[in-house]
Amino acid sequence: MGRVTERRKVIRIRDGAVSTRPDTLVAEEPLEIRLNGKPLAITMRTPGDDFALAAGFLVSEGVLGAAEELQNIVYCAGATADGSNTYNVVDVKTAPGVVVADITLERNVYTTSSCGLCGKASLDAVRTTARWPVDDTHGGDRPPLRLDPDLLASLPDRLRAAQRVFDRTGGLHAAALFTEDGELVDVREDVGRHNAVDKLVGRALQQGDLPLSRTVLLVSGRASFELAQKAVMAGIPVLAAVSAPSSLAVDLAAETGLTLVGFLRGSSMNVYAGEHRLALRTAAAQG
Repeated sequence: MGRVTERRKVIRIRDGAVSTRPDTLVAEEPLEIRLNGKPLAITMRTPGDDFALAAGFLVSEGVLGAAEELQNIVYCAGATADGSNTYNVVDVKTAPGVVVADITLERNVYTTSSCGLCGKASLDAVRTTARWPVDDTHGGDRPPLRLDPDLLASLPDRLRAAQRVFDRTGGLHAAALFTEDGELVDVREDVGRHNAVDKLVGRALQQGDLPLSRTVLLVSGRASFELAQKAVMAGIPVLAAVSAPSSLAVDLAAETGLTLVGFLRGSSMNVYAGEHRLALRTAAAQG
């Protein structure tokens, strides 16, 4: 789309010296998501991967769970008074026969780049029912997932090396999907970390890869309840963050069997739930 970054004039002050120079900033624009023609949500996002973002959002809302349930996604007019296409409105059409609850009547959804999803009617509405259990054995035909903490510790550097726009702006969050062997599957960037996760999950939906049952989701920044829910809804068994989780994220992880790791920095990390998936040394359990 060519709108990931924008240039703005900035006054730079260094050691008392003042100069004027152009600066590269991450773009932030609203995206309206419509479902079968009805307005559903507005999110502030970095333009790009908009169709994947919309698909991933609907996975987290429990509307979509398989590629065949999605008929198509299109940009549509309606964001301006003259009806021109600003590429800031997408309409997601479900396949014939897909039953969709009228979730637009339950709450208005507005998401910001800072706090994520706002405006749910109640906390119960946030706890969307997952289609799949958080299962890492593929129905029992594979051994349970066991990760070496050293492998987890290596993932933030791999994520950082894959971030392209951050190097130019310093203003983007990232989400990355890794295999159990630490291979990078996909990485997405956005001004909102929840959007970055939706873009990852949406691409997986489009490619027929859900549930993501033997993968690790790594996010920059903190791990909120919303991110934990998105991991659970996609069938991801391990969520790791470079910063702190929220208390509700820990509660949800414990309820669903999600492995939740926070403060993943260097060789250190905190494991808040699902420690059975980590090959921990015996001394680590003392204290």
